[in-house]
Order: sequence, then C-alpha cells, then structure tokens
Amino acid sequence: MVLLIDAINALRDFLDTGGQVLLVIGVLIFAMWLLILERFMFFFGGFKRYKKDVKSTWSNRAERNSWNAEQIRQAMISRAGMQLNNNLALINVMVALCPLLGLLGTVTGMIEVFDVMAITGTGSARSMASGVSKATIPTMAGMVGALSGVFASTFLQRRAKREVQLLEDNMVLDH
Repeated sequence: MVLLIDAINALRDFLDTGGQVLLVIGVLIFAMWLLILERFMFFFGGFKRYKKDVKSTWSNRAERNSWNAEQIRQAMISRAGMQLNNNLALINVMVALCPLLGLLGTVTGMIEVFDVMAITGTGSARSMASGVSKATIPTMAGMVGALSGVFASTFLQRRAKREVQLLEDNMVLDH
C-alpha cells in the first residue's frame, strides 16, 4: 500500500513538473497503447479464428472457378483486410499528435520562462528553472510516445499486409 502511495505521489510530482500539456500527452499515449494492445490481441487471438472460418467457408463452396466466385473471394479477403486494419489509422494519428503536443508543451514552458523574466526583470537561472523543465519534459514525453507508437504501428501494418497476402494465397481459385 505504501509503494502504491509513493508511486502515485511520484507520478503527481512528475506531472506537476511538466505542466498540463504533459497530462494530455500521458492520456494520449495511454489511449494509443490501449488500441495497440487491442490490435496485438486481435492478431494473435481473434484473427486466427476469423481466418479459419473464412478459409473453411471458401473451401466448402461447391463452385470456385467462375467470375462470381472470384468476386466472393475478393470480398472475403477485403473484409479480412478491413478487420486487420481496424484502428490502425487512429493509432497513426495518435502517433503524429504526440510530438505536436510535445511542441505545445515546449511553447507553454517557454512562455512561462519569459513571464518570469518579465516579472523579475532578471535572467536568474533559479527563477527560470521551472519553466525550462515545463518546456523540456513534455517534449521528451511526446517523442518517447511517438517513437514507441511508430515501432508498434509499423509492425502491425506489416503484419496486416502479410496476413492478407497469406489469406489470398490460401484461398485458391479452381481452374
């Protein structure tokens, strides 16, 4: 219990150091990783069953060599691709927003530095330190979130493309 309270206090201190923008970046990264984890669970769980059902539906068709059968095959592959690419565009948007919000944090932190300079009339490093940390911490958090999201998003997009290609290769037309 004490460890949980200490962790919450450390998180609160970190968020106070980075300003309000850091909280927004944290929520964005949390939501992005929830979507990424959902996609991983679908790829390694739900899609295997879906692919098995699609392949069995195709293999149980009596007729697989007409133009009509090819259109049904393409529709089944397209639906599988839509299932695989679900939420990937939203994940990519969240990845792109992370560094932009980090830049917003930089600007708001620097505004605070300039406010301190205007109020005190001096360039005291001690009085500007709070604003400088509010400028750098959100930038770092935005970059970390974007980098981690880019790697996961790229992996998921490649995996989706490969799975669609494998499904297409397994659903052969009879000639």
